Amino acid sequence: MIYLLMKVTNHGYVAGRGSHTERFMETSSNQHRRISRSKATLLIGLAVVIVAGGLAFFFSRRIPTHSQPHASVPASSNASMFGFNLQHTRFIPSERILNTSNVSHLVTYWRASTGSYIISSPTVASGIVYIGSNDQKLYALDAKTGKMLWFHDAQNDVGSSPAVAKGIVYVGSDDHTLYALNARTGATVWTYTTGGAIWSSPAVANGVVYIGSNDSLLYALDAVSGTVLWSHTTDNFVSSSPAVVNGVVYVGSEDDNLYALDARKGKTLWIAKVELPIRVSSPAVINGVVYIGSEDRNVYAFDALTGKSKWKAATNGYIHSSPAVANGIVYIGSTDGKLHAFDALTGKPVWTVATGARIYCSPTVANGIVYIGSQDDKLYAIDARTGTILWSYATENAIDSSPAVANGVIYVGSWDSKVYAFHL
Repeated sequence: MIYLLMKVTNHGYVAGRGSHTERFMETSSNQHRRISRSKATLLIGLAVVIVAGGLAFFFSRRIPTHSQPHASVPASSNASMFGFNLQHTRFIPSERILNTSNVSHLVTYWRASTGSYIISSPTVASGIVYIGSNDQKLYALDAKTGKMLWFHDAQNDVGSSPAVAKGIVYVGSDDHTLYALNARTGATVWTYTTGGAIWSSPAVANGVVYIGSNDSLLYALDAVSGTVLWSHTTDNFVSSSPAVVNGVVYVGSEDDNLYALDARKGKTLWIAKVELPIRVSSPAVINGVVYIGSEDRNVYAFDALTGKSKWKAATNGYIHSSPAVANGIVYIGSTDGKLHAFDALTGKPVWTVATGARIYCSPTVANGIVYIGSQDDKLYAIDARTGTILWSYATENAIDSSPAVANGVIYVGSWDSKVYAFHL
C-alpha cells in the first residue's frame, strides 16, 4: 500500500515522516519522506484526506466491570520516557490534581517557541521538559516557566522522543545518531551512529538503552558508555519504540511483525505476524498482554509469553498511534479521526469519540481523563469512562506530539513550532 501526502506550509514543502505520532509514506523503493502538514492539504497518488465531522460524539456503552490494575514497573534506572514507563502503558497513576470535575478550567500556563514544527513528544523529569524539534534541536525547558535552559544541535530533525535516566537524556535523530546528553547542561556524554534515521524513541532499563533504527535493527547499548551490547535484525524499518518488561523487549517493525526478544542477548523469543507494517505504533504491555496498532487498521492483543493472538479489533483508518491501557480499557487513535476505547480482555468496543481530523498521536490517561491531540489542531481532554469531551484547546496547527501530564500540568508540542503547557 502506498501513501503519499504533501502539505504546503509557511516553511515551504517539507518531505518526510515523524516520530511516535508522526506519519510515514512508503514509496515502491521503501524510502520514506517527511510529511509536512498545515491547513492546506494536497492529494498525491493514493493519499486520502479524511476529515471527520467536527462535532464530537460518543457511543454510550456500559464500561466493563472487571478491573485491570496497573502492574508494577520493573527496575528501570528511574527513567522517564515515551509511554511514561517501561511497559509503555501511557497511564499515570500518580496524577491527582486534574480530574473530570476541574479539567474544563485548564488555561494556558506558558508557550515556548522552537524553530520548526514539533512531532516529538515531551518528557518531564526533575522540573525540566525535554522535547525535540524539526529545527534539528533537542530543547530543555523549565517546567514552570517554559524558559529555555539549553538546547543541543543535532545534524537533522529530532522527531524521536527523549528518555531521561540517572542524569542523562537520550534521544535519536534523523542524522542516524543516538545522543546521550547531560540532562542539566546538554553537554554530550556519548553518541552512537546507526545505519539509518532514528524515529524510534529510546527505552532505558537496568543500565541499557534500547532503540530502533531505519537500518532495520533494534539496538541494545550500554547506557553509560554507548557500547553496543547486541543488535537484532528485522526485515524493515524499526520506527516503533521498544517496551521492556520482565527481561523481554517488545518492538514492532515495518516488516509486519511484532518481536519479543531476550533483553540480555537479543535472542528471538517469538514473532507475531500482523497484516501490514507496524509504523510508529509502540507496544504497551500489562498483565501478560501486549497491545499494538498496525497500518492494517487493527489493534492487536498478544499473549506476552507466547505471542499467541488473543484478539484484534478494527478501526476505519490506519493506526500510527500507540495504545494506552488503564483500568481494563485500551485507548488508541486512528486516521479515521476517532479515539477508540476497547475492552482490554475481549477487544469489544466500549466507546468511540470523533475529533475533526486524523489522529496520529498517542493518548495519555491520568485520573480518569484521556488526553489526545488531533490533526484538527486541537488538544482534547476526554472522560475515560464515557468518551465525553470535557475540554479542548486550539493551537495554530496540527498536534502529532503526544501529551505529557505531570503535577497537574499538561505539556504538548504542535506543528505551529510551539511547546504548550496548561494548568488550572
